[in-house]
Amino acid sequence: MNFKRQSHMIPTFHMTKIYFLLFLLFLTFVSPISCKKVSLGLSYESNCPYSVLFVVEDLYKIFYNGLIDIVDLHLVPWGNARILDNNTIQCQHGPYECLLNTIEACAIDVWPDVHAHFPFIYCVEKLIYDGKKTEWETCFLKLGLDEKPVTDCYESGRGKELNLRNAAVTGDLRPPHTYVPWVTVDGQPLYDDYIDFISFICKAYKGSPVPAACSGLSAADVSQKGSLNIFTPVCYTGVTIKSLFSGITTAVASWVRGVTEAAALE
Repeated sequence: MNFKRQSHMIPTFHMTKIYFLLFLLFLTFVSPISCKKVSLGLSYESNCPYSVLFVVEDLYKIFYNGLIDIVDLHLVPWGNARILDNNTIQCQHGPYECLLNTIEACAIDVWPDVHAHFPFIYCVEKLIYDGKKTEWETCFLKLGLDEKPVTDCYESGRGKELNLRNAAVTGDLRPPHTYVPWVTVDGQPLYDDYIDFISFICKAYKGSPVPAACSGLSAADVSQKGSLNIFTPVCYTGVTIKSLFSGITTAVASWVRGVTEAAALE
C-alpha cells in the first residue's frame, strides 16, 4: 500500500460535503427563484387623511395576498413636515402629528422587521381613521408589545435623530415629493397612480413563480383602477395657487388618460 499517496487523499465524506456546498453556492447565483425583491417606498405623515386611507385600506393588503414575500417595504413617517430655523419641527397637521410621526419612527427603529412594526403602525393609523388618535397607546396592549423601548426612544434624543434622518431621506427623493402619500416602486414615483401600487409591484417583479395576487391582473385592471378620480387624494406640501393648479392639472390629465385607455379596451 502506498502510504504516501494515501496521506494526500481527501476522505470521500469531506469531498462530498465540499461538492454539496459548492452546489448550493451555485444555486444561489443562478436559481431563477432567488430574485431581488421589489422595493416599495412610502413617504407619509401620520395625520394626513389620505396617508391614513392608503395604509388602512390599501397597503395592508400585501400582508394578506402574499406580495410581502417579494416586497422590501420602507416606511418614512415625515411627509410635509419642516425643520424651522430654531431647529424645531413643524408638522403639517399640528403637534399631535409630530408626536405620532416620532412614535411610528421609533417603532420602525425598535422593531426593524416589517412584520413586527407594520401591525403597530396599522393599529395607530386605524385609530386615526376611526377618530380615536389619542388612544394610540392601546396598540401596545392589543398587539402584546412592550411599550418601554418605543417610549424610551421618544423621550430620549433618539426620536429627534430619527426625525432628522427621515427628513433627510424625504429631502433626497428624486424627483422631489410634492405631496403625500408619495409611493415609489424601485425608486420610481407612482404619482397619482399610487392606489394601483400592486399592479406596479407585479410589473416590476422579475422572479418566478409569479405571486397569485399578480396572476389575475389584466391590462384593464391597470388602466381603470383609481384613475378616474378628477382630484388626486393627497396632502400637498404647501397650500399655494401654483401647487393647487399643478395638482388639478395632473389629476385631469390622469382622468383623461384613464377614459381614453378604457375606451380603447372596449
